[in-house]
Amino acid sequence: MTSLLQPPLLTRLLTAERVLIAGAGGGHDVYAGLPIALALRAAGREVHLANLAFTHHYGLDGGAWVGPQLARITPDTRSAEPKFPERSLARWLRAHQLPDTVWAFASVGVKPLRAAYRALVRRLGIDAILLVDGGTDILMRGDEAGLGTPEEDMASLAAVAGLRNVPQRLVACLGFGIDAHHGVSHGLVLENLAALQREGGYLGAFSVPADSPEAALYLDAVAHARDECPERPSIVQGSVAAALRGEFGDAGPAEPVPGSEPFVNPLMTLYFGVTVEALAARNRYLDRLEGTTTTREIASAIADFREELPRLRPARAFPH
Repeated sequence: MTSLLQPPLLTRLLTAERVLIAGAGGGHDVYAGLPIALALRAAGREVHLANLAFTHHYGLDGGAWVGPQLARITPDTRSAEPKFPERSLARWLRAHQLPDTVWAFASVGVKPLRAAYRALVRRLGIDAILLVDGGTDILMRGDEAGLGTPEEDMASLAAVAGLRNVPQRLVACLGFGIDAHHGVSHGLVLENLAALQREGGYLGAFSVPADSPEAALYLDAVAHARDECPERPSIVQGSVAAALRGEFGDAGPAEPVPGSEPFVNPLMTLYFGVTVEALAARNRYLDRLEGTTTTREIASAIADFREELPRLRPARAFPH
């Protein structure tokens, strides 16, 4: 039973004891789940953080590997990579006296990624998974004119969709509007959410209160990540942080893209929640990814699917 006083996404997460919050698209996506992770920990839940890692794992300490495609990243993990979001987050967590392990999944195809998820679920006794996306392109079903950057998001979605023994499998998107510079039509994002609403898979939207402790800690974590790798800041998390500070329009770290200038606004602080089951069911090509072992295979499968379509859904503008 849900209530107006509590968003359905959080209602479902609060039924779990051990929650895995995982960045679906790699990069700094895991940071998008940090406010929810902090709120759940304050409510007495055991929360673990993970991310689909873009960092090349070849230089990691041998002891970091706990299984195929799965590494345990701590503040002291060594790597030759200058941009290492998982370690940056682990260091920030330690500085705030919080559990400082961040699990890293290798960026691979669905088959090995699902095996790595399954191994981590068993290791930690997870009873809820929340995939978090910085932006909203994970909500694209495949026939839109612009998909954003779908390969990693779809690997994560398909991998978790196959973990049917986990009671709660959810998706939260933070940063509405950010994917415009990747060609995403946010009118179509809303159309897709409406379809999920009709099918019972949309769990509503709620914002991160700017004056909450979770917002303050999120802003601090994003600033810490920027300081650790100033030459490659997160455009997505930087834009959400700017929106939380009340900035508007051409603000944040994004560089102007012709035809899609940065537009920081309060909608970027909203979480949109959906169920994994409903989102996976509406995706038009997800079944084609089942046997993939590499990200390149996922990209090829998506391209093949789109070539077969008679037409793509054109971008849909807001009427007001």
